[in-house]
Amino acid sequence: MTEPSTTHISPAHTTTDAATGAATGALTWRGGRLYRHGVPHRILSGALHYFRVHPDLWRDRIRRLADLGLNTVDTYVPWNFHQPREGEAPRFDGWRDVERFLRTVGEEGLDAVVRPGPYICAEWSNGGLPSWLTGRDVAVRSSDPAFTSPVGRWFDELVPRLAALQACEGGPVVAVQVENEFGSFGDDRAYLRWNRRALAVRGIRELLFTADGPTELMLDGGTLPGTLAAVTLGSGPDAARRLLAARRPDEPFVVAEFWNGWFDHWGKRHHVREVESAVGTLRGILAEGGSVSIYMAHGGTNFGLWAGANEDGGRLRPVVTSYDSDAPVAEDGSLTAKFFAMREVLGAPGPLRSTARPPTLPAARLPLVHRADLLAGLRAVPAPVSTAPRPASFEQLGLDAGMVLHTAHPRVPAGEHRLLLTDVRDRALVFRDGTLLGVADPDSPELPLHGTGEVVRLDVLVENLGRVNYGPGIGGHKGLLGPVLVDRRIVQGWDSVPVALQEWSAAELAAAVAPGPAGTRAGFATAAFPVGTPADTFLALPGSSRGLVWVNGFLLGRYRETGPQVTLYCPAPLLRAGENTVTVLELERLGAALELRERPELGPPEEYVEEFG
Repeated sequence: MTEPSTTHISPAHTTTDAATGAATGALTWRGGRLYRHGVPHRILSGALHYFRVHPDLWRDRIRRLADLGLNTVDTYVPWNFHQPREGEAPRFDGWRDVERFLRTVGEEGLDAVVRPGPYICAEWSNGGLPSWLTGRDVAVRSSDPAFTSPVGRWFDELVPRLAALQACEGGPVVAVQVENEFGSFGDDRAYLRWNRRALAVRGIRELLFTADGPTELMLDGGTLPGTLAAVTLGSGPDAARRLLAARRPDEPFVVAEFWNGWFDHWGKRHHVREVESAVGTLRGILAEGGSVSIYMAHGGTNFGLWAGANEDGGRLRPVVTSYDSDAPVAEDGSLTAKFFAMREVLGAPGPLRSTARPPTLPAARLPLVHRADLLAGLRAVPAPVSTAPRPASFEQLGLDAGMVLHTAHPRVPAGEHRLLLTDVRDRALVFRDGTLLGVADPDSPELPLHGTGEVVRLDVLVENLGRVNYGPGIGGHKGLLGPVLVDRRIVQGWDSVPVALQEWSAAELAAAVAPGPAGTRAGFATAAFPVGTPADTFLALPGSSRGLVWVNGFLLGRYRETGPQVTLYCPAPLLRAGENTVTVLELERLGAALELRERPELGPPEEYVEEFG
């Protein structure tokens, strides 16, 4: 959409106010200092994402950040979480009620910083961009009208809600970020200017700022004249301060993300950061009046299928379900040694209001009852069928996450042949006449296929392991993107059925469990357990290989025996007094039991500190 003509231009990007920040807002700056309503101020913020914390726990987690000694909470806003389908209006209710979250921040006496993107990175699927948009031929994060028009419509829905909660309107929001670390992606200044103006014309009058890595390359690409330039870093605050002072001598030093920990990938080790290392960098940031946002102060969980992925040498590296991030407030809300060390540095006053650790259920071992085989269970859930010469991609089916079941009926000559999936994203289980042939992925795309001269039923179950959230791979498509070959011949004539696991209702989940009896090692299983007073617990599946877990119909997330994550955090609000049911979708090898554990197990640790060269 074309931006409406208006004379309402944010003071943060006028020549007159370039040296003082947003003159109409709570936060201003001049002479290298930050002020709040004219009084010298330092932002002591922590990242806490409402979309990674159960809404019933928002207030508890906000209070824990206040106990840490922070005066501000910052959060991203993931567009795809609010509007997963183009034809449906964005939702702002329940878990998506960002206004309620921000009001709660204010009620607890804290300021709020909002980062609406539309790109957020955050190790979140597709960096927060909807796959219905990135599935098109569009230049994402650019001034291409095919991108800015839908972003504008999204901002029409979102930004007025944020504007009504600004400090100048009596709310907690004191600053809003322009895009997100754009300098590590591109250099389309017209797009950055569009983004800044899109916020201003929709009512943002508080401080606007950009955030980028502390290198010349990133600051060249991601900053705007007259808009405060913050940095993101895990180490080297002195070098970052010198670089910013040389480029923008009148601006205060603000670290919009201080990476005091790091996220994890499946198949790797659990990243941690030694307390003294993190605290030492925090001290360096705060020196000489510096401001900070601790990323993450509380990481939370990548519930459902919202975890993102990175690319490394062309290989996909999916992010685990936990977003604990070795934060001072752990995934379950526990106060860590890092919490108490940082609290001392931050000079937190008064006694703690929060318990050191939320209560948990007692440990238990429960039998898993195998209810239905994999293909039978999936086929029991009604879904539309798309028939075409080629397999349909996730994007063609309007499917963001989950799986697609493709079926074809090729005639295979007698003898031994090779079945080649030329471009599978990301992983496929391949069946011949209902029997598993094997697993295909980009590293191992070929499987042996024995023929008898008869027609066979070929089923290919493709799993999306996570959409890339950072770098040029954002927006990559998912599914069988290239031909399936029997030797040199293309298999044609496919039925493609979306398996929208993240959208399944309780009735659909029940249908998947119902077919029975099970005769393979994969498929759907359940376990039940009684609860008196709901409390947190940690689920483990010893002996199982890889799959997904639902608790009382809520999709908790993925598990893998490769680790590093062993347990899945189940917050108390997902449980109920009385009987509770856990449903497991195991893709390869189901174990015998589900365990409730009293403590998390995130895997063998590895020290990690992100550095810029």
